[in-house]
Parts: sequence; C-alpha cells; structure tokens
Amino acid sequence: MANTIEDFQKFGKSQFETATASSQGVVKAFQAIAAETTDFSKKSFENGSAFLEKLLGAKSLESAIQLQTEYAKAAYADFVAESTKLGELYTALAKEAFKPLESIVSKYQPVKN
Repeated sequence: MANTIEDFQKFGKSQFETATASSQGVVKAFQAIAAETTDFSKKSFENGSAFLEKLLGAKSLESAIQLQTEYAKAAYADFVAESTKLGELYTALAKEAFKPLESIVSKYQPVKN
C-alpha cells in the first residue's frame, strides 16, 4: 500500500513539474507573439505616416497614384511577411503547449489484446 502511495506522489510531482515547465514555455511564446505584433504595428504606423507626408507633397495626380501604388505593394509585402512570422510563432506556441501531453503519452504503451 505504501508503495502505491509513493508511486502516486511521484507521478503527481512529475506531472506538476512538467506542467510548470510547459507553462513557462507558453508564456515565452505569447511574449514573443506580443513583441512581434507590437513591432509590426509600430513599423506600419511609421510607414503610413511617411506615406501620408509624401502623398501631401505630391505635385500631380500621376505622382500621387504612383506613391499610392508603391505604398500598397510595400504594405502588402510587409503584411504577408508578418503573417508568415506570426504563423511560425503560433505553430511554436502550439508545439510548446502540447509538450506535456507528448511526454505523458510517450510513457504509456497501448494495451495489446
């Protein structure tokens, strides 16, 4: 009986340590996502402000359209690049979140009939 209680305590301690380590990884992943999103927002705002200044200084309709076209292309390229980065960060977050389950599942073998 004492052996069973000790085994249960060891199992509980192991699970607690795994969950604690995993939660730290998840927090770091969320911090990375927040930092990347903040950086992109700042960059987008700065690019938008610079575009508006250039647009206000345009001498003709053609130059204004050219500026708009260049800005739209650059903004789209930046958005696609940022989306890719965020996708990678969210993938890393999901992997980190499921690490405890991987360790639990790997400890147990399926029962063969």
